[in-house]
Amino acid sequence: MPMDTTVTPQPPTLNVVERAARQQAVVKALLKVLPSDSVLWQTEAVTPYECDGLSAYRQRPLAVALPQTHEQVGAVLAACHALQVPVVARGGGTGLSGGALPLAMGVTMSLARLNRIVHIDPLARTAVVECGVRNLAISEAAAQHGLYYAPDPSSQIACTIGGNVAENAGGVHCLKYGLTVHNVLRVRGFTVEGEVLELGSEALDAAGLDLLAAFIGSEGLLGVATEVTVRLLPKPQVARCLLASFDAVDKAGDAVAAIIGAGLIPAGLEMMDKPMTAAVEDFVHAGYDLDAEAILLVESDGTTEEVAEEIERLTVVLQQAGATRIECSQDEAERLRFWSGRKNAFPATGRISPDYLCMDASIPRKALSTMLTSIAALQDTHGLRCVNVFHAGDGNMHPLILFDANDPEQLQRAEAFGNDILKQAVALGGSITGEHGVGVEKLDAMCVQFSDAERGQMLAFKAAFDPQGLLNPGKAIPMLARCGELRPAPSQAMGQTPALKAALAELPRF
Repeated sequence: MPMDTTVTPQPPTLNVVERAARQQAVVKALLKVLPSDSVLWQTEAVTPYECDGLSAYRQRPLAVALPQTHEQVGAVLAACHALQVPVVARGGGTGLSGGALPLAMGVTMSLARLNRIVHIDPLARTAVVECGVRNLAISEAAAQHGLYYAPDPSSQIACTIGGNVAENAGGVHCLKYGLTVHNVLRVRGFTVEGEVLELGSEALDAAGLDLLAAFIGSEGLLGVATEVTVRLLPKPQVARCLLASFDAVDKAGDAVAAIIGAGLIPAGLEMMDKPMTAAVEDFVHAGYDLDAEAILLVESDGTTEEVAEEIERLTVVLQQAGATRIECSQDEAERLRFWSGRKNAFPATGRISPDYLCMDASIPRKALSTMLTSIAALQDTHGLRCVNVFHAGDGNMHPLILFDANDPEQLQRAEAFGNDILKQAVALGGSITGEHGVGVEKLDAMCVQFSDAERGQMLAFKAAFDPQGLLNPGKAIPMLARCGELRPAPSQAMGQTPALKAALAELPRF
């Protein structure tokens, strides 16, 4: 398939004088469509936007636009398109794959100010919200109607629904209630040219091709979402959580497969290994068994009768799988205490290591113990520690590789460690990402998972929406040349690692 329609050729990198002139022209254009306090370009003003949650990779943008209305978003995109300036949309900045990493000659458009809950319809069980609304805020607003929004990533207190749409976020309860794509009915926004875009509908189906499903998880490559209509669910009458300990990681992994094999679909099914358990217990004091090699959190929700029956069946399965200790929450406070450790796994890890690389891979449930054994061996190979926490029910793993970013050599080893984990996931029949996206972090791993023909189809699909490659270029889908011959490691100037150098080299400079 010819690839000459995917993106325009990259012009030479601009020198300091040319960059200053380019910046001046861009800022002037933005000030025509935004108030002065909504355009940032001074170094100290744009520095907070130089990275997302993947803080090891940093780059300052040419300018930052802060629109406050839907119309302003469209106007910013139109202005940038007229100047052929690339745009990176940014939500809460909690992404973990570098999806919101700025471009040196591009505009970062922060959508944090579009944070209104437009309408909640308790009868239709829907909520219409702007893209900058926090995930948790939707459930907080819907609570008065006895409703909530099911997808609940660990960062739900800070991540925004627009970012959830971009990455197709999941969460603790995605096993039973689905990912973002299963809970969004409609998305409104704009194309790269600033034209209004509407996908899906509030009905059960919409006419034409199902572009909504393709848009969700597209990492900002196809358009910019400004308003999202989500499904709301009735809050369950009761929820109880089982906390099960195992004296071997493989037993815990086998228990997960046994639960699903028994026809049980818990509301949540999470797993943590011993190092992770120790880190979170020291942080939140959730009451975890520190002698266990792995623990499982298994939640049941529904009516009182349904939960009682399911808890009984789950307990039997866990006992047969070799659980050494099983506790069941007796009230809501204890249930929340059980979950507090899992929900705080990432900040707890930040207390035991200067930095960590949070990987994201999905594997078949039956391969959990094999994967954990491989990760243990890779710790010796790369000389770095790794703690593990993951959505065990759907095989979405989050190994956290511990390192010190102040040591470039450690960052290189962490990247190599992460790539080996992703390769192993593919070898086991899994995927290189479950909910964090590809961004710049997993570009090389995309070359492992997909063929040239498959990546060519992805690039062609992007070109149908964005023929000039102005929306978040260089992210998610590696150019075919990258996969044909991965670039040799360049020098470590400015502390940039080989992976980041390669990623940045692929970003159009315009």
